[in-house]
Amino acid sequence: MSYDIEITKEFRFDAAHCLPNMPDGHMYRRLHGHSFRVEVSLDGAPDPRLGWIVDFTEIDRVLAGIAAEIDHTTLNEIPGLENPTLEIIGSWIFERAAQRLPGITRVTLHRDSIGERCTIRRR
Repeated sequence: MSYDIEITKEFRFDAAHCLPNMPDGHMYRRLHGHSFRVEVSLDGAPDPRLGWIVDFTEIDRVLAGIAAEIDHTTLNEIPGLENPTLEIIGSWIFERAAQRLPGITRVTLHRDSIGERCTIRRR
């Protein structure tokens, strides 16, 4: 039997941001905050001896480092997040995670309280 295997780990962070490129008077131009939930997925073939694609402990370590950079911050102050839309935040997380975890296929960034999400997939 042939099949694909994908594993996913979540982390959460809270942060403030504004969207500086919005027109004056737009509500998103004002500083506001969200609770974010992030899913990071990897795929691959399990190691024949260990039986897993990647040790979840290693994934936890990488994602904890990323969360520490953005949790309880003003995202606009972080290089690369000067205009922190969902698309830009998700892409920023994807790039940082992919540098340390080969096999990343997607990052989905959720704002559950307002029913929004954005998915970035590897091409």
